[in-house]
Amino acid sequence: MRTFRLVIACPDRVGIVAKVSNFLASHNGWITEASHHSDNLSGWFFMRHEIRADSLPFGIEAFREAFAPIAEEFSMDWRITDTEQKKRVVLMASRESHCLADLLHRWHSDELDCEIACVISNHDDLRSMVEWHGIPYYHVPVNPQNKEPAFAEVSRLVKQHEAEVVVLARYMQILPPELCSEYAHKVINIHHSFLPSFVGAKPYHQASMRGVKLIGATCHYVTEELDAGPIIEQDVVRVSHSDSIEDMVRFGRDVEKMVLARGLRYHLEDRVLVHGNKTVVF
Repeated sequence: MRTFRLVIACPDRVGIVAKVSNFLASHNGWITEASHHSDNLSGWFFMRHEIRADSLPFGIEAFREAFAPIAEEFSMDWRITDTEQKKRVVLMASRESHCLADLLHRWHSDELDCEIACVISNHDDLRSMVEWHGIPYYHVPVNPQNKEPAFAEVSRLVKQHEAEVVVLARYMQILPPELCSEYAHKVINIHHSFLPSFVGAKPYHQASMRGVKLIGATCHYVTEELDAGPIIEQDVVRVSHSDSIEDMVRFGRDVEKMVLARGLRYHLEDRVLVHGNKTVVF
């Protein structure tokens, strides 16, 4: 079913839900899903509605125009999206294939409602797997002594393919601040650690040395500060003193795949609202 997704964040006050509901009802809008959250600490209100597109007398542009006065009245940060317009996704990976292969399989199986525009990698190892899916593959090597040309090419490719979402599926390079800023809250990363613990390289080695009993993975938006962006999704698996680092890596890969897939799905379905460095996920 084609729906419009109305997502709102604004200062909390009386009358927000009533105003939005009355607007939709006055145009015979059929709400199929509604989610609300009031954050007492920040004083902000968050809302996500799905509305049957065929129940409304107008399209998405007319919706934006008609709803604008309400948004202005309540100082809303808002968007309306159409499920008929699939988001364009660029995937980035290095040598490890588990996260990329999982996302490609889910896309191939129609579990992810998006268009995968291309895959960009700093190695050529995964080309055959990607091209089997009929997806363009770009090998952009990164020179450790001078990374600027490589990331200029990455930026060019992302723009060329009109990406709305960039997913770092174990892309083992740090994006430059300019790219993070330009695509704020549009670059999704999977970190093989239960952040904020064990930031940076070799988190499983760090976890093993610390003797942890739980390891996990964190899906988050990329910001200029390494591994510190708003968290979208997390999960954990129990380990013990008898598990080696290799065991932890193996367990962790399963968690990474699940967490990244869920985080991307939430983003594609407009379920993630960012406020400061926190998220509300409906």
